Amino acid sequence: MHRPMTGFAAATAVRRAGLLTLMLTGLLAAWAGCTPPPSDERVVAFVNGKPITQTEFEHEWGALPEATKARYEKEGGQQTFLKELVDDEILLQEARKLGLDQSDAFRDRVRRYKEKLPKDELDRYYEEHAGELLTPLKVRVAQMLLPNFPAAKDLETQVNRGGDFGKFAQRYSIDYKTKAKGGDLGPYRKGLVLPEVDEVLKTLKPGMVSAPIKTEAGYYLVQVTALDPEIIQADQAKRERLRQELLYRKRKLYYDSVIAEIKAKAVVRVYDGSRPVADGLTKR
Repeated sequence: MHRPMTGFAAATAVRRAGLLTLMLTGLLAAWAGCTPPPSDERVVAFVNGKPITQTEFEHEWGALPEATKARYEKEGGQQTFLKELVDDEILLQEARKLGLDQSDAFRDRVRRYKEKLPKDELDRYYEEHAGELLTPLKVRVAQMLLPNFPAAKDLETQVNRGGDFGKFAQRYSIDYKTKAKGGDLGPYRKGLVLPEVDEVLKTLKPGMVSAPIKTEAGYYLVQVTALDPEIIQADQAKRERLRQELLYRKRKLYYDSVIAEIKAKAVVRVYDGSRPVADGLTKR
């Protein structure tokens, strides 16, 4: 026995499942009028006479991930979200008209469906925002530059015996851009260090210090340490925000192109309390 799907859950499922044929096989007929809003429940919108209540709206808004809410806040806030709920209701009504919400195959598809993006496409989007993200090599980098090999080799030995890399860098490094910070360069990212240093750095495990690395500027010692969990968590949050952003853009391009004809036939009224609001949503 199947549990009945809630209205907005089914509507979102229609939209996410990519059922283009659903929206192309018929249009909604405009209903005769709107039912007055219940006296004990505030209504925020009517779609072909079907109310969307304040309680329903707040429930759907509260269920959004924080990254998604942040996107909405940049693009009109809750008013933009309400417009999408109206569109969801229009699609839900179309699904019901065609009997798709009663289909076992449809229910099964909805239950198993997960929003995904092609990995190569998502990777390209991450690459476009590389300056904001950690690389797969999630370490913190510190370096010091010494004038000759013997000095670098001596400090490598002292660090391996328990010496403080940062204090040695502050005292002996001739890289004056990083000297005051104990050689700290922050989380690893592409282009952070010279290519010859980068090549060695990628072979190190957290806590290790390199052997002297010869460059035109002198001899480098580089050390990598594990990143704080908070930095990694922040990076994961940024990646999820970017994933949601890309997914939203793709869905919007697709969604806007196929809903326009159906939506043009719907009767939509958005309410402020018990009064319709003329905000561009009403269509006849």
